[in-house]
Amino acid sequence: MIFSYKAKEKSGQTVTGSLEANDRISALKQLSKLGLTPISIAASESGTATPATPVAQFRLTLRRKPRMRTGEVLNFSTELSDLLASGMTLGHALTTLSKRRTGGPADDIIRDLRDQIVQGTNLSDAMARHPDSFGSLYVSMVRVGEASGALSEIMLRLVEHYERLQDLKEKVIMALVYPAIVLGMGFVTMIFSMVYVIPKFSAIFEELGSTLPLPTRMLIAMSGFLLRYGWLLLGLVVAVGVLLSRALKTPAGRLRWHRAQLRIPFLRSIIASSTYANFARTLSTLLTNGVPALQALGIVEQTIGNVIIAGEIRKARDRVTDGTTISGPLAAGGVFPPLMTDMLAIGEQTGDMPGALKHIAHRYETELSRNVKLFTTALEPILIVLVAVLVGFIAVSIVMAVFNVTNGLGV
Repeated sequence: MIFSYKAKEKSGQTVTGSLEANDRISALKQLSKLGLTPISIAASESGTATPATPVAQFRLTLRRKPRMRTGEVLNFSTELSDLLASGMTLGHALTTLSKRRTGGPADDIIRDLRDQIVQGTNLSDAMARHPDSFGSLYVSMVRVGEASGALSEIMLRLVEHYERLQDLKEKVIMALVYPAIVLGMGFVTMIFSMVYVIPKFSAIFEELGSTLPLPTRMLIAMSGFLLRYGWLLLGLVVAVGVLLSRALKTPAGRLRWHRAQLRIPFLRSIIASSTYANFARTLSTLLTNGVPALQALGIVEQTIGNVIIAGEIRKARDRVTDGTTISGPLAAGGVFPPLMTDMLAIGEQTGDMPGALKHIAHRYETELSRNVKLFTTALEPILIVLVAVLVGFIAVSIVMAVFNVTNGLGV
């Protein structure tokens, strides 16, 4: 049944609306969860929800399902944790957050969470309706918090966990920003010279009719090729990029690319240390909050970005079901470093697996920072030399041609 209500908020403001409930008592309970004091409530005349019109249904099918970005999930978790810690009920907290308008997909998702809670759904089940925003790790942690009655504390730990993961991601991204800028500027400079500068000099040299040096002739030939077949070359590059993008979305392509990531110098150390830190930190968070080991390994497998390492976790999980320890199966795969599995084995022997995993996470987070610094330090001079060689070749070729022409004219 649909009930129309008039109620007051804690601030004293009067609000009106409607909600769905089995009976009047259930409707009053829903209003209480929202932190509202009912003034009047009555069943609507239709007694049923108004169905969507055909046009509305058609639009809904075309509309993409809303998805919160990692930063939005972290911001939402922080605010919800603060509101719950202040003593606010879950329904009232979600109602408060739903009144804020950011203009993004977070608005729709938070309103849906509020509506689900009002109808009696658990928060974990409501979040499971949005797997693109709240992953299995998030949902499992919230479910543990609901079962233990410590949802506020669990939300705080989730905030801390996602802040660490965000920090790891930013370190990796920052390691690639400077090289991308240098390469991009070098590429733009070279294209500009080939398309705009070289043709002007080429016309001047052709009018003078002198014999040009070999580097200059090579440069003019490359410029002519780019002017004549540039669009074809650009189309070829775009086609190759699309094909590679589609190939990376297939299981076989993703497997080859992730295996290559663990073999490329410099990049290998960054990817590996980031993945190991993510593995240890996530598993430690789950075990600390009472998630069973097998379930925790299954969740970690889904959160690891590299399919090679995720496959080893899956194999280890299958072996753990036979009663063995976690460290032994992980060491048997040969993907995880011995130091990591040895520290994990010590944690199993002492009965402090979460503590050992925190030490492992800290160790590889420190290693990630060092690897990022080494990567940028080594890459900067290489890129500078590469760009200098390309730009220098263009400049020297032009200068040699100018000297050659002036000598021929006897200037």
